[in-house]
Amino acid sequence: QLQLVESGGGLVQSGGTLRLSCAVSGVTPGYHAIGWFRQAPGKNREGVSCIDHRDGRTNYRGSVRGRFTASRDSAKNTDYLQMNSLKTEDTGVYYCAAGTKCRSWVVAGQDYWGKGTKVTVSS
Repeated sequence: QLQLVESGGGLVQSGGTLRLSCAVSGVTPGYHAIGWFRQAPGKNREGVSCIDHRDGRTNYRGSVRGRFTASRDSAKNTDYLQMNSLKTEDTGVYYCAAGTKCRSWVVAGQDYWGKGTKVTVSS
C-alpha cells in the first residue's frame, strides 16, 4: 500500500511560482512512476506530468512544458512539481498518483492517489 499526500498549493498571481510536494509513504513493488494531474472547476481531470523513478525521465503536457518541472528527492520519498510562470488556466486542484510507468505525460496504472492541493492563479 502507498499513501500520497500533496501540499504546497495556494493563491498566486499570474506569472508567479509554486512548488507542490507529494510525500509518498509505504512500499508496493512495481510502482515506479509518479504522475501529476489537475482538475479545473467544471472540467475533467487531466494529466500534467509524469516522472519515472527508475531513470528520472520526465514528460509534460504541452501547455506546461517549459514552465513546470517534476523532480524527486529519494532521501525524503517526496516528489515535487515546480510551477513557474503560472497562468490563470493553471488553476485547479492538483493531485499526485503512483503508477507503474509513464505513458507520455500520464502515469499508467495509477492505483494510489493523494487527496489533492488547490492552486488558484489570479490575473
